[in-house]
Amino acid sequence: MKEKIIAIVGRPNVGKSTLVNRIAGKRLSIVDDKPNITRDRIYIDAQWQNKNFILIDTGGIVEGNDDEFVKNINSQVNLAVEEADTILFIVDAKSGLNPYDYDIANKLRQTKKEILLVVNKVDSNSQNDLASEFWALGFDNMYPLSALHGDCGVGDLLDVITKDIKTEEKTEQEENKPLKIAIVGKPNAGKSSILNNLLKKERAIVSDVSGTTRDSIDEEIIYDDKIFRLVDTAGIRKKSKVDYGVEMFAVDRAIRAIRECDVALLVIDAKEGLSDQDKKIASICEEAGCGLILAFNKWDLIKNVQTHKFEEDIEKEAPFLNYAQKIFISAKTGQRLEQIFKMAIEVQKEREKRISTGLLNKVINEAFDLNPPTSIKGKLLKIYYSTQAKINPPTFVIFINNKDLIQEHYKRYINKKLRENFGFKGVPIVVSYRQKGDKQ
Repeated sequence: MKEKIIAIVGRPNVGKSTLVNRIAGKRLSIVDDKPNITRDRIYIDAQWQNKNFILIDTGGIVEGNDDEFVKNINSQVNLAVEEADTILFIVDAKSGLNPYDYDIANKLRQTKKEILLVVNKVDSNSQNDLASEFWALGFDNMYPLSALHGDCGVGDLLDVITKDIKTEEKTEQEENKPLKIAIVGKPNAGKSSILNNLLKKERAIVSDVSGTTRDSIDEEIIYDDKIFRLVDTAGIRKKSKVDYGVEMFAVDRAIRAIRECDVALLVIDAKEGLSDQDKKIASICEEAGCGLILAFNKWDLIKNVQTHKFEEDIEKEAPFLNYAQKIFISAKTGQRLEQIFKMAIEVQKEREKRISTGLLNKVINEAFDLNPPTSIKGKLLKIYYSTQAKINPPTFVIFINNKDLIQEHYKRYINKKLRENFGFKGVPIVVSYRQKGDKQ
């Protein structure tokens, strides 16, 4: 399938190459204050949210100049425009509307291609008024942004550019890749019994003696046409109680299984409730970025307690685990065991969820307006721009004026709003805050 081609054009020194470098995520084009640095077309492979396209950086257009050098640049631009599916017409908000901008606009309109007017050097939302005069160029849409800082408008533009590009399709090998579930927990919580019941065979040794499982045991199973790889692991005891040698290495392998899995099934003895060690194992899962399902085993032995009441107590006792999915099972009777597969699929979908830049910024900005943070030493926090950086787990970057102005309780508030609006049930989310000057 032919990749979409985006040509970036405009007069010299409006920031075309800076925008190319920003989109590509690395310094490819030469950036300098002197005009006409970029002479030839430069082709760059780019990607946004798993959507691939090609950027063409061009030299600056200068209409009405007979200089041979300028003619050569114009020729290169014409070739780029011929190849392109979409043209980004870059103008400079700081220097204002220029007579050459009108000439270029008229030239581009004749191409009948999709033209996106990009007003560069708008360094914050408060400077959006600088872009208003460019409506005079007669285009239907305008995109103010800062190519240099990248914390204002670039993500919104990329959403528009890639709206008609299909997400990179998974290869057949990726499509058939098993969903990896690590069965983890303290010794004697019933992990091996769950594995044996799910597999309908005695694969792992089941015993009342803690520490029976020494190695991580992998087994594949097909459920509802989906392949799952189940990994039974050694029980993870308190560090102070772990014997040096075989047990220590078994615990290390269990922790490695957590880091390599898609979803961790943390098995908890429902009779004992959520212990401090269970919380520590859950923290390991959260740090690993895998999905998390709390499986309360031996539920057949619990009498006169409703699941929702049990969940409420857990959420009060360990609020940091409120995001985790919860299931109440019995390895002995098979109660709800098959629901583990369905729940794991749901959790993995949440791990792979992407939020559009426009919607993300709308939610963050509304949350900020609804509950603005208090000032610190007379200084106020400002949120410029938000974007999702990656999936597995969902990771977000929020650009702010000063990291010293965002307090932990406000970070928790932002995380809560992200979950309220987008779910991410069963999945840890990562939110980092950057200020101008931070290395990316």
